[in-house]
Amino acid sequence: MTFPMTRMRRLRATPALRAMTRETALSATDLVAPLFVAHGDTARREIASMPGHAQLSVKEAVREAKELAALGVGGLILFGIPRAKDAEGSEAYAADGIVPRALTAIKEAVPDILLWADVCLCEYTDHGHCGVVVNGAVDNDRTLPLLSRAAVAYARAGADLIAPSDMMDGRVGVIRAALDEAGFSDTPIVAYSAKYASAFYGPFREAAQSAPQFGDRSGYQMDPANAAEAMREVALDIEEGADMVMVKPALPYLDVIRRVKERFTVPVAAYNVSGEYSMIRAAAERGWIDGERAALEVLTSIRRAGADVILTYFAKEVAALLKPRKP
Repeated sequence: MTFPMTRMRRLRATPALRAMTRETALSATDLVAPLFVAHGDTARREIASMPGHAQLSVKEAVREAKELAALGVGGLILFGIPRAKDAEGSEAYAADGIVPRALTAIKEAVPDILLWADVCLCEYTDHGHCGVVVNGAVDNDRTLPLLSRAAVAYARAGADLIAPSDMMDGRVGVIRAALDEAGFSDTPIVAYSAKYASAFYGPFREAAQSAPQFGDRSGYQMDPANAAEAMREVALDIEEGADMVMVKPALPYLDVIRRVKERFTVPVAAYNVSGEYSMIRAAAERGWIDGERAALEVLTSIRRAGADVILTYFAKEVAALLKPRKP
């Protein structure tokens, strides 16, 4: 059949028709909101490069968690800003560190929201790298026990999911073994499996105070030119025990999200990272784009590519837009 019998516009004519024929659904429960937690009783330090976000005290993080839960957001992922940094990032795995404290407080106040714990050393090391540095390079195997200790500390504090983001080889396997030995065999691991060495992390590094003090992270994060390598990374993480895998960033790697989704049967998460968020916010503040529409379009595109879960700094505002209106 050809024009004029076939008219594609018929099913676009009204909001009701467009809603009925929409192929991709986006809901608040698909979203995970990142929170930056810091020491201090009443701390709320705004992040200049991420308008609308701040480093939060535990008390403020609990308040934010309650608001996100009320909007139906599916989960929170916590990043910690330590009181002090050292060469091995010791607060990352301290039982009384800032993330365990926040996890315990949020779990007590908001028991039904899923709590994700990012596992990495970069926020906690004085050199800003994601592992132990030996002779100017990150030592993969010396880092693994520290990541395992952090994962167990977070699980004990109330984390529902453990999310290693460091990109050390073999970390999923050692974390799975450590969790099982500590009695947390039912705690899922969400592996940052395809995490690229991206220019889009800049605002996060301000927020988490985690910029490398020398060099960069290209020696352990993935080359942006590679997609087949991502399939190998995902396959290895699943073999080691990952229950869910992640692609990070999201927008420049929609093709990778699609390939992962089509090839593997585990749930796929995607991280709509700080630089993606800040670009939209900056353009919206200047009146160049409609920020709300752009955020919804971006998150829908990530879902359409195949992501089951989206970590995003837009979680709060988009969840409010998606919340059903009372008649």
